[in-house]
This record gives sequence, structure tokens and C-alpha cells, in this order.
Amino acid sequence: MITLLTKLFIKDYENTSSPKVRQAYGILCGAAGIGFNLLLFAGKFLAGILSNSIAITADAINNLSDAGSSIITLVGFKMAGQKPDPDHPFGHGRIEYISGLMVSFIILLMAFELIKSSVDKILHPEELSFSPVVLGILIASIAVKCYMAYYNRKIGKKLDSAAMMATATDSMSDTAATTVVLIATLVAHFTGIQIDGYCGIVVGLFICFAGINAAKDTISPLLGQAPDPEFVQQINDIVMAYEGVIGIHDLIVHNYGPGRVLISLHAEVPAEGDILTMHDMIDLIEHDLRNRLHCHAVIHMDPVCIDDPETNRLKELVKGYLAEISSAITLHDFRIVTGPTHTNIIFDVVVPFDFKISDKALVEKISARIQEENPNYFAVIEVDKQYAGV
Repeated sequence: MITLLTKLFIKDYENTSSPKVRQAYGILCGAAGIGFNLLLFAGKFLAGILSNSIAITADAINNLSDAGSSIITLVGFKMAGQKPDPDHPFGHGRIEYISGLMVSFIILLMAFELIKSSVDKILHPEELSFSPVVLGILIASIAVKCYMAYYNRKIGKKLDSAAMMATATDSMSDTAATTVVLIATLVAHFTGIQIDGYCGIVVGLFICFAGINAAKDTISPLLGQAPDPEFVQQINDIVMAYEGVIGIHDLIVHNYGPGRVLISLHAEVPAEGDILTMHDMIDLIEHDLRNRLHCHAVIHMDPVCIDDPETNRLKELVKGYLAEISSAITLHDFRIVTGPTHTNIIFDVVVPFDFKISDKALVEKISARIQEENPNYFAVIEVDKQYAGV
């Protein structure tokens, strides 16, 4: 159904990197979620009244909150699709993450309320009523929620959307909740044992766990998580495909929301090349990245000497020193400045964030090792962190 609606109402639906297409997907899925959840609320609320079950009634209220979550998702995608303005020059894409976080908080609130109601049910148990109508409503509800989880997760992965994945998680938690409620109803009917309240607590804890995981998935991009390795590899492949580029480093991916990414990197080029020709190549790479990855790119051109035997000899020497310390350390921007009394060996080293040696101690260790080779060698070292795996 959702696939059919997608093809009917979303123009260029395969171009999921487009902010307009993402917005259309979000609005469609949000509207579908509102409709499904309102129907489920009405059915379960009726079933809860007929069966006198606190678990079914709480599950119905949870579906009503899910309709509210779908409204938040819909509004979030609508606002995230707004064009950049003077106050938000990189657009409003992060609103999508905020809407996902709000959905997570609603999930946690519903979990708390369900556990609270279930405890009261344990303390004041009431006999449950059973009917084929109640059974049919619960089974239909499970089927609908499974479908909602399926299409939200499928589209969430397609769009790489934390908000849609949070909605899918919510639907899966609802599926588990209704399944437990169904089990409690059947147990009460066939054995007379009232486990309604206990099942409600189990469901509440499950929903709470799902809400915490959904919150983590939305908080992480808001805080500035590391970019997707596949995206980093795509950048590397595009840049390195140009013949004049020797290497890249200092890649930073600035995420302002899905479809609104700014990347900056340093591209090493031969120092002996024509500067105007190389500058034109850098401009072409920036345009290529923008067109193929739908991101804004800023590239700093780093000229490096590749034909000087002494520079190459010392570079390999220093690489060997770094390998002795750790295979996780890399270097770039290597150059030497020779003077009448000493030679400056200038380069940057890249270390992981969890590297055990401090930056200061690492610089001292490398410098001492270089001076063992020649007392007239002086190391000028800048320590960088590995922001994006390059």
C-alpha cells in the first residue's frame, strides 16, 4: 500500500537524497501513521471496555499517543524541508532529528504510564471478560502494527532517517505490547489466572527500552556523530579518481540534517604542477562532489614535493618511526626546509581519539627519534585527530 502511494504521489521517488523527496516521504508516512493509529485506538479502546482489561485500554491510549507521534514526524519533515534563510543558512534539516527525539520521549512517557497503571492493576485485580470481538481486534492490531513497523523501517533505511527509524521502533514495541496483552487475555480466559497487570509491566519495560534506544539514535547526530564509513569511502573514491590528486586528509563532514551536508578536506597535489591548472581541477572536484553526493564541498589544496630524493628518503624514515610506535598513526603534509645550520622536518600526524599516548608525549617521542638520526634535524609536528577515517 505505502509503496503504491509512494509511486502515485511522490515525484522522482527514487531520488532519496533530495530534501524535497525526503519531505514527501515523511509527510506520506506521517499521514498514514495518523490514520492507522486512530483506527487502532478506536478498536482497542472498544476492546478494553468490553473486556475490562487495563492492559488493552493502556495499549489503546498508547496508539493514541502514536498518532501524536506521527503528527510530530509529519510536522518535523515538513519543517525540515524549509529552505535556508539568513538565520539558518544551512537549512532546517536537523528538525528531523528533533522530531525523532520527541517521539522517543513520548514512547518513554507512555512506558511510565503503562507501568504505573499495571502496578495498580496488580494491587486491585479485576476479572477480565473475553469475546471473539476482543480477540479479533487484538490480532488485527498486531498485523497492522507489524506492517507499520515494516514500512517505517524500510523507508527509514532508504532515507537514512533517525525519525522514521524511531517510529519503526515504536511500532515494533507496540506489536510486542499487544502480543503480551493478547496472551494475558487468553490465559485469563482459559485458566482463570489474572496476569493482566504483570503483562502490562513487562510491556512497559519493553517499551521503555525501545524508547531509550530510539533516543540514542536521534541524540547522536544532534551531538555530531562520525560520518557513515560508506559516505567517507564515496568521497575518497571521487576525489582520488582525479589524476592530479596524490592523497587526501583532514576530511571533516558537517551534518546539518539529511540532505544538507558540508564537507571540507585537504587534497595533496604536486608542488611542481601549474597552480592555475590545479586550482581548476579542485573546482571541478568540488562541483563533482556536490552533484553526485548532494553536499557542499570546500577543498584546501596542499602542494607536496614528490620528486625530491632527500624529502622522499626522510619521509619513509619518519614513517618507519611512526610504525614503531603504532600502526594506527599516519602522516601527511610532509616537507623539509633546509638551512645552513639545521633542517626543519615539518609534517602532521593523525592519531585516533582513543590513542593512549598524549599529544605532547607523542611529539616528544617522534622528535627524539628523528634527532637520533641526525642532531641537526628539528621536527615541527602538528597532531590531528581522525574525524572521518581519512
